[in-house]
Amino acid sequence: MKKRILLTASLALILGVAGMAQEKLFMGVNVESPVKNADGTVTFNLFAPDAMKVSVTGDFLPTKKIQTPRGDYDAPGVAELVKNEKGLWSFTTPNALPTELYSYTMNVDGVNINDPSNIYRNRDITTFSNIFIVSKEKGDKGDLYSVNEVPHGDLAKVWYPSPTLKMNRRLTVYTPAGYDKGKAYPVLYLLHGAGGDENAWSELGRAAQILDNLIATGKAKPMIVVMPNGNPNCQAAPGEWSFGMYTPSFMGNSGPKNKPVASMEESFNDIVSYIDSHYKTIKSRAGRAVCGLSMGGGHTFGISRLYPTEFDYYGLFSAGLGIGRRMDMQQRKPLYDQMKEDATFQAQMKKLFASNPKLYWIAIGKTDFLYQANCDLRKYLDENKYKYEYLETDGGHIWRNWRIYLTEFAQKLFKGK
Repeated sequence: MKKRILLTASLALILGVAGMAQEKLFMGVNVESPVKNADGTVTFNLFAPDAMKVSVTGDFLPTKKIQTPRGDYDAPGVAELVKNEKGLWSFTTPNALPTELYSYTMNVDGVNINDPSNIYRNRDITTFSNIFIVSKEKGDKGDLYSVNEVPHGDLAKVWYPSPTLKMNRRLTVYTPAGYDKGKAYPVLYLLHGAGGDENAWSELGRAAQILDNLIATGKAKPMIVVMPNGNPNCQAAPGEWSFGMYTPSFMGNSGPKNKPVASMEESFNDIVSYIDSHYKTIKSRAGRAVCGLSMGGGHTFGISRLYPTEFDYYGLFSAGLGIGRRMDMQQRKPLYDQMKEDATFQAQMKKLFASNPKLYWIAIGKTDFLYQANCDLRKYLDENKYKYEYLETDGGHIWRNWRIYLTEFAQKLFKGK
């Protein structure tokens, strides 16, 4: 009975908030949220006269440290809204916000909701969050993540056959402005993290906006960007293939249970072969780069060892590192010890660096829960005098960092091509 009462109350609250959005449209209630103020602060508003408590959770607030079996991570902070005599709840950031793309959700009496006054939102695994962009001048991060009046590339959802995985699968493919007029383009293969899919980089990562703006200003070479689905037991994003409307999860604990016949790394050449046969590409390692975040960084790590002469540029963004078919999330043994004990791994790395790739690039946040494993990799590379570049940023395992890493990495690729 208590469960039924709680469900009814929650449903009433959600319907009430939805009604508030309708009031804004049809009954003259003028609620704008978020509001970017002249002094650089941002105000969040919610009209909820019957609510008892309203808060906002967002990545613009001071973080709080959360401990999990996978390690500590920084969770977005929470701020309380204050209600006025008209039933309008508000919160204004105490300081001006730096230029960035931010995400947030609201909570009304214990129920998480999206801001009914903000139509812009993204899905990250099973969580929908509102987004807004702060930009102060041309060329800053907010501007880079925005749609500007520059030549635009095209985004396509493309199905391709994967003989290795024995299924048809879907990619997101970015082709730069003027693609039809060019002869052959280099290709960046851009991989998502655990819980993501082929939509993650174009939606959460703002990949098309970043590439459009970098290419338009001459900071990056025109390139094709291929964003595959990195889950070898899935054909496409949730609800967009025949498995139905399952609930996605971080490490596959729900959703499709079919066991893949091969790993993402083992099937990766199916993607390269399809792209080379269907697009105007430079069909050599000099025209190929691969990078990824978290799980996708782990995939990149594996791809670099399986195919040491097929790509000239490798980017590991907050990489989930392992030397077997799956990364060891618990790191029962330090990664450095595993690398020192595994003769196959050592031979793979020796062959990779003997092939002299143009760039091996590692980036991670100072408070990322994968920081130590990435330190172990760097220690191994240093001891073997393997050349790489390294970028360390503030913050943890977050999209804010991964957008920065894509921006930096893309500008290093295919110079002279």
